[in-house]
Amino acid sequence: MRKHRWVVGVDGSTGSLCALRWAVHEAHLHGGTVHALMAYDWAGTEAALLAGLGPEGERRRAEEILEAAVTEVRREYADVPISAEALLGKPALKLVEAATEADLLVVGSRGHSHLRQAVLGSVSEACIRHARCPVVVVPTPPPWPVSAGHNARATVAS
Repeated sequence: MRKHRWVVGVDGSTGSLCALRWAVHEAHLHGGTVHALMAYDWAGTEAALLAGLGPEGERRRAEEILEAAVTEVRREYADVPISAEALLGKPALKLVEAATEADLLVVGSRGHSHLRQAVLGSVSEACIRHARCPVVVVPTPPPWPVSAGHNARATVAS
């Protein structure tokens, strides 16, 4: 029986961490493998420009973010094979390329860019438009508890 292969976009944002956790959980349930990919475009990375990082510093930063995210989910799902890779390039393009032979591409609904906040981020939208495999966009939970109704007695945290 062939294992499912899922590619997940990671950038350290809450949305990408939710996407990684979702994909690893599904791989745990259905017997799949996960390839976590952090693609960074040094010339256009807001954090790199603000921090004054050069290309090598940005690569190390990307690898550290990716390693931290993967380490966190491995604690809970040690049985799931997870590979990780940091690549220089446009995130949407690198994700679509990596998912060419994947069963599923998983991304968060929004990343770090505060210049383009909408319902879908630009990377998730580009992945939906150009990927050859199905794409799952995992919504970012709100940072506050969600009540069940106006007179609700219980509050549900997401």
